[in-house]
Amino acid sequence: MKTGDLDAAKQNYMAALRLLPENHQKWEAATWIYVAVGDVHFRMEKYDKAFKCFFNAVQCPKGLGNPYIHLRLGQLYYEQENFEKAADELTRAYMGAGIEIFMEDDPKYLEFLETNI
Repeated sequence: MKTGDLDAAKQNYMAALRLLPENHQKWEAATWIYVAVGDVHFRMEKYDKAFKCFFNAVQCPKGLGNPYIHLRLGQLYYEQENFEKAADELTRAYMGAGIEIFMEDDPKYLEFLETNI
């Protein structure tokens, strides 16, 4: 991922997911693998695929309430023009981590949040 080879990163993350036991959504490792795959899709602007990954991540151990996962879900709802859910998820991210969590991404998400809460 750091080298910019997003396709290779995705393949490696998917291989890691397949190494988990059958009920992988009960493992905390699945949370972070889904986040990693979701980030790859987010950076590739494949928002539907990214959404599925983050939706899975929030259902895994320590996913619900994780500010980063809620940030991405909010951004993805925003990109899907589901602004009510976007505001809810972005608010969860803000409540959990403060304004700093928004600083590395497009400012449009923070601007949206500021006008909706």
